[in-house]
Amino acid sequence: MAKDKAIFTCTECGGTSPRWLGKCPSCGAWNTLVESVVEGGNGGAGKNRMSASSYAGLAQAQAVTPLAAIEAQDVARTASGIEELDRVLGGGVVEGGVVLIGGDPGIGKSTLLLQAMDALHRTGMPTLYVTGEESGAQVALRSRRLGLDHSQVNVLAEIQLEKILATVEATQPAVVVIDSIQTVYSDQLTSAPGSVAQVRECAAHLTRAAKSTGISMILVGHVTKEGALAGPRVLEHMVDTVLYFEGDTHSSFRLVRAIKNRFGAVNEIGVFAMTERGLKGVTNPSAIFLSQHSEPVPGSCVLVTLEGTRPMLVEIQALVDSSGPAPRRLSVGLDRDRLAMLLAVLHRHAGVACADQDVFVNAVGGVRISEPAADLAVMLSITSSLRGKALPKGFIAFGEVGLAGEVRPAPRGQERLKEAAKLGFSVAVVPKANAPKKPIEGLEIHAVERVEEAMNIVRGLG
Repeated sequence: MAKDKAIFTCTECGGTSPRWLGKCPSCGAWNTLVESVVEGGNGGAGKNRMSASSYAGLAQAQAVTPLAAIEAQDVARTASGIEELDRVLGGGVVEGGVVLIGGDPGIGKSTLLLQAMDALHRTGMPTLYVTGEESGAQVALRSRRLGLDHSQVNVLAEIQLEKILATVEATQPAVVVIDSIQTVYSDQLTSAPGSVAQVRECAAHLTRAAKSTGISMILVGHVTKEGALAGPRVLEHMVDTVLYFEGDTHSSFRLVRAIKNRFGAVNEIGVFAMTERGLKGVTNPSAIFLSQHSEPVPGSCVLVTLEGTRPMLVEIQALVDSSGPAPRRLSVGLDRDRLAMLLAVLHRHAGVACADQDVFVNAVGGVRISEPAADLAVMLSITSSLRGKALPKGFIAFGEVGLAGEVRPAPRGQERLKEAAKLGFSVAVVPKANAPKKPIEGLEIHAVERVEEAMNIVRGLG
């Protein structure tokens, strides 16, 4: 009897190698190659034959058609009943769409999805909740804790792919939740549940079922210690929408961020508060990211950031303190390398030296800010802490800062300013290109082109 041939598969990217290596040749990750047996007993031929037969239905020849001749219309959406979740999804659940949602254990993925399934079912849509990590009794207990009395959501405790697909075909739900994709396995493969081959194959079958039947699929994915989705990264390319849960498990607030969405805007976020009755949407998220100071304090500057289509106010805090021979540069919620660059620009073009000082920068509320429009607020907060003098009450700032000391405009500046004025802020320092043509009631706007101009204006205001 021929011996089964073994290959080594990377748990990060799904790449294969005929022998074990300490470093994956495809993605460069260390100690990620895991041994698996090739199906079919004839090298890779058995696996290739199995895959070809599995996707034979997709290989039918299609006529070549010009774009102008293809009839297209906007996709129909169904509101989930949870406004913040609908915002992240782009307006609601799309028929035949596949959503992948990931997050740390215990952050609230199952809670949010169970609430969404119950809300959808109450609107008349048949739903199916497939749980592979818990029993049906555990899911029922959670629903009672969440106050979902007399919930009619159908629950299936199953991890075998073929049985799940058979149940979906028999019950014909409109929305299916798979919690989680790492627990599902197929009889066609000999590898264990959660392996790269199993996760990839099961996700492919579920995606094909969603596209062919019009059923919306929501897959729950585990995350690694680094915060990335566990299993092969190909999952992110196979699905239509990828959502990430963010936030500290010790805090009551959660952020759901869309990093990919074929049916809506990316980098859109939904803000939730964890309560005894589950996750509740936060209508005014700016209140979370602003500290409640009775009087202005040194080292604090409010930034108007843009998350998808939503402007939000976030407080940037800085602490500059005397240091020893090796000054520290630490940032929480902001890029540390960009902080070092801003300190160099501050020294060269504004004459503010922090070379012998420890500099700590924090974005309040655990939010992560990646856009460069935060540069000006970071520099002003650092200067405020170094001088020991607070910025004026009701002060906001935003703008990107270049290495030459210029202040560049931020996208959608008018919306940022209107959001700040709506929340009662009265003074703003913004790039000259973002200055509105018509004055905004209650908001005094100072337009600047260079960093030194911004520093002089702040000194004059103080």
